[in-house]
Amino acid sequence: MSCDYKPTSYSNLDLNYLDKNISQWSQEKPNIKYADKSETTILFGGLTDISESLIEAAAKSLGENYLALPTIDNKSLEFGKIYGNRGQCNPTYYTVGNLIKYLVYLRDEKGIATEEIIKKYVMLTANGCGPCRFGMYVTEFNKALNDAGFAGFRVVSFEHNKSIFQEAQDDSIVELSPKFFLIVVKSVIIADILNILGYQIRPYEVEKGSTNKAIKRCEELIIEALKNKKSLLKTMLKCRKILERVELNRLQVKPKVMVMGEFWAAMTESDGNYHIHRFLEAEGAEVLNQPLINRILLNVWEAEYLRSVKEGVESNAVLDFSLAKSKFMIFLAKHGIHAQFNLYAKAIGLNGYKLPNMEHLQKLGEKYYPLDSNGGEGHLEVAHLIESVQENIAHLVISVKPFGCMPSSGVSDGIQSLISAKYPNANFLSVETSGEGGANFYSRIQMALFKAKEQAKEEFLEFKDVANVPRKVHNYKYAPKSRYIGTACKLLDSI
Repeated sequence: MSCDYKPTSYSNLDLNYLDKNISQWSQEKPNIKYADKSETTILFGGLTDISESLIEAAAKSLGENYLALPTIDNKSLEFGKIYGNRGQCNPTYYTVGNLIKYLVYLRDEKGIATEEIIKKYVMLTANGCGPCRFGMYVTEFNKALNDAGFAGFRVVSFEHNKSIFQEAQDDSIVELSPKFFLIVVKSVIIADILNILGYQIRPYEVEKGSTNKAIKRCEELIIEALKNKKSLLKTMLKCRKILERVELNRLQVKPKVMVMGEFWAAMTESDGNYHIHRFLEAEGAEVLNQPLINRILLNVWEAEYLRSVKEGVESNAVLDFSLAKSKFMIFLAKHGIHAQFNLYAKAIGLNGYKLPNMEHLQKLGEKYYPLDSNGGEGHLEVAHLIESVQENIAHLVISVKPFGCMPSSGVSDGIQSLISAKYPNANFLSVETSGEGGANFYSRIQMALFKAKEQAKEEFLEFKDVANVPRKVHNYKYAPKSRYIGTACKLLDSI
């Protein structure tokens, strides 16, 4: 239920709605003649900065006029709470509010008429179903846009769990064809590689800020290659030389912290999760981030799992060629993503990094989490914690969840307590983001991080007398395998 009034100010003290009748909100079909596709700008956002810039460049290389929204901040949250329904989850408030904030900027500061904004701009967002509010995102966008004075503004969605298997929409201003999603996936892969390298290199840089400068230069080269349709592989080789010039001291003792949880809250680099990645780095940790491609691999796994369930139900039926086609497409998607990632990772020098094995994580998680309950990140939150303990991946695992996220709250606060009891060596922390209470959020992380730092120091004591360390250990490309968790311990163990 929502009120049908239009707020008259940004003040939380506005009580004009008290005299209004409460009614069920419904979207009316607008009678608007929208601009042609050539005059239309497609807005999107909510990802990492590098992902958004590469996707924007990739789309423009196909002749699509995409524009990434500004980075989400707490002003976005304010707009979301003013115009959105009550009781929404944090990602809804931030993403919906960020769009409205940008449209208000176009209207009030750029001087573009509201009618022109409605006709010439469109928002592209993901949509889906499951035990959370994600399936209502488009409705929430439309309701908030209507109340903010942008009734008729178009919001186009794609099914997040279909990944590259989207159907082309000939009648839409937004082309969601396989060709489009393939170039987007390639951009996401490269952006993820840059982000992973940034988190691996930055904690050990000798000159503060040198890693960010190198990553930014690589980002610019890749954008240029995408726009001009140059070889991305050769560009990644150029980026390798740029990153090699960053001077490192990789023998510093730093705890490794895995950040996982609800997809948006764990991935975003914004006020939406209190900039948790950079906070951890400032506190002396090395962050193991969750790449965006992991979400796509989960989508592919879900498609494969649902296909296997369907095959089981119809095992006595006549051979279904549609299932065979689906199986082949899933096989191509899964192995194609891994092949592309490994190719570009090797070119730029990201060694020793492997994308998650979804089948392995399935086996780890299914004992504790029913696979048919596939809302949010499902069994992956459970599986990542178990994997981290069994394979010595991180000193601390943090599950980040937004306020009001039903699937993630059930996992982190419920099942994970059982996992922590079964694996007493697990250092696990579940934190909630709400846009408020940052001091409490940081304080809880600092307490868990203290334990992780002590574990890292204790681990390093075995190597205190090592001498004559070769220079290769300070090269970011050197990534030996080891039973130890910390980077410094891995490097010293290899010599």
